Amino acid sequence: MPNKDTEPINNPEITKRFSNPTANLQAGAEFVTKTIVTTSQVVKDFGNEDVMVSVKRAGDYWQTLGPGLTTGASDDDPSGIATYSQAGAQFGFSLLWMAAFTFPLMSVVQEMCARIGLVTGRGLAGTMRLHFSRKMLYTVSLLLFAANAFNIGADLGAMAKGAQLLNANWNFSLLVIGFSALSLALQVFTPYERYAKYLKWLAMVLLAYVASAILAHLNWPDIMRHAVIPHVSFDKEQLLLICAILGTTISPYLFFWQTSQEVETEISKGKSSIVSRQGASKEDIHNMRVDVWSGMFLSNVVMFFIIAACGALLFSNGITNITSAAQAAEALRPFAGNATYFLFAIGIIGTGMLAIPVLAGSSSYAIAESFRWKAGLSRKLRQARAFYATIFLSMLVGLAINFIGLDPIKALIYSAVFNGIVAPLVLLPIVLISSNRKIMGEWTNRKPITVLGWSVTILMAVAGAAAIFSMF
Repeated sequence: MPNKDTEPINNPEITKRFSNPTANLQAGAEFVTKTIVTTSQVVKDFGNEDVMVSVKRAGDYWQTLGPGLTTGASDDDPSGIATYSQAGAQFGFSLLWMAAFTFPLMSVVQEMCARIGLVTGRGLAGTMRLHFSRKMLYTVSLLLFAANAFNIGADLGAMAKGAQLLNANWNFSLLVIGFSALSLALQVFTPYERYAKYLKWLAMVLLAYVASAILAHLNWPDIMRHAVIPHVSFDKEQLLLICAILGTTISPYLFFWQTSQEVETEISKGKSSIVSRQGASKEDIHNMRVDVWSGMFLSNVVMFFIIAACGALLFSNGITNITSAAQAAEALRPFAGNATYFLFAIGIIGTGMLAIPVLAGSSSYAIAESFRWKAGLSRKLRQARAFYATIFLSMLVGLAINFIGLDPIKALIYSAVFNGIVAPLVLLPIVLISSNRKIMGEWTNRKPITVLGWSVTILMAVAGAAAIFSMF
């Protein structure tokens, strides 16, 4: 007799809920928005001023969040989840400290990118084109495209596997095609302001991983001890996994997306020309920092909880080899139950829907700005055909990867190699531009930020070299 704890969930109600993802996404966003409004009205009716102030602050904080939140959340894509799951399964709590270690590093880098976008009024590739070699920019953009295409392919496959955890009868090929079409349609045909809201609410899917770990009843005192004390054995496998975590958290596609989304946000406010977007107020910089650091904090909190859950439940039970997010969910189910299994599966689909547009979009921004094409999700298809054609090509290559017999793990390896080359090449101009007073004016880097920026650049160069050499 099949074990009810290991059977895939096959529930008609769940199938029905997932039959129209676009409608569900819009309905979900409208529901939460109405809930916030209703809650505010209830509190007002009760006349509790302290509660009203707290609700207002929470609302103001939510409104401040935007590009930084979605960028940070997109970092925890299904491929990243697989990396964190393997870290916990293979080394237990030993690498938990990486969550705290990478938080300030990625936050500083993403803040530099966001500042460049706000001050220059251009995307990262557009700014690099004015101050650096075109050949280097073209090389970086093409390598970014290749890395992101492989990553998209791996994420699409992971999403399909995640959906099959909910219903094993769903066809893998149709799921991959369906997720590709849905993602592409949202990017091309949804007005930018509405699309940005979708991405913002999708970021909340990451909380499923926090909930899954909490429901697993872990030994939190032991976990917290490992979270603050580094445990490094210096063996090859652990060092390579550390490099993989660094490559996952500090990824080139995040640099380009962050900068371009700051520009898109300014355009949505009516600043359609580069001149009107140049410069930033203290309020702009303050809000950007709140947004960026909040997004990176969410990203690293999720990493922490995934490593903790897999370390406590898989490593301790001798399950030390995890190659995908779906496999992590299946492995956790016997020890943590259906709730954790279900939340993990939902998380795979949600994070994929968030990350894939960011991967495809960042490639398109980089290439379009490099060749001076009209670019931007705020533009309609007929206004930026080459930009949207690049997005379509990214999605097509990612889709094809799932039908040519390429192992998803190999796709991620190729992506890691390309990212290993691209990351230091892009970090170099990021630090130079953000430290240049002629370009950045009063918002140039402070010296400690510049020092930290160069440290990250060196660290990523070492991590990239290690990732490349490990292939041979």
